[in-house]
Amino acid sequence: MSAEDNPAARGAAMAREKLAQAKADAAKRGQLPRRESRRRAPGLRRQAGDPQLFGRAISDLLADRGWERSAAVGGVFGRWSDIVGTDLAAHTKPEGFADGEVLIAADSTAWATQVRLLARTLVRRLNEELGVGTVTKVKVRGPQNAPRPTGGLRVTGSRGPGDTYG
Repeated sequence: MSAEDNPAARGAAMAREKLAQAKADAAKRGQLPRRESRRRAPGLRRQAGDPQLFGRAISDLLADRGWERSAAVGGVFGRWSDIVGTDLAAHTKPEGFADGEVLIAADSTAWATQVRLLARTLVRRLNEELGVGTVTKVKVRGPQNAPRPTGGLRVTGSRGPGDTYG
């Protein structure tokens, strides 16, 4: 039975899509979704010097400084293995995010190729975490080649006339 035949799976997919759209719309307006509603007793107002709940103080600080997106991206980078899976996370590491582009470093060319093949899926998965349209591209960097070492076992200079190997 495919997901198209299963009404529960179809409904769940539609709900995920609508939630992602709502998060994107809230991000465009600069509003963070609240986790729980907080109602004050009538007539009570918070004074400037009153203590605040820690989570609320952090949320306010992030909003005031415009750090919401940076904090969300940092949270995704911190939970990389939960998001992409342990196999992929063992060989890759997110290194940066700028202008909708995530830079991922791979420890071998084979894993770099694998990440390039999974780029569309990674963009979709990261946008589920960060909001629709946040990530537009995945850029992959393979292992960095160091300059060739020199040393006692290296022969320098040109080949002589007795060289028979090409």
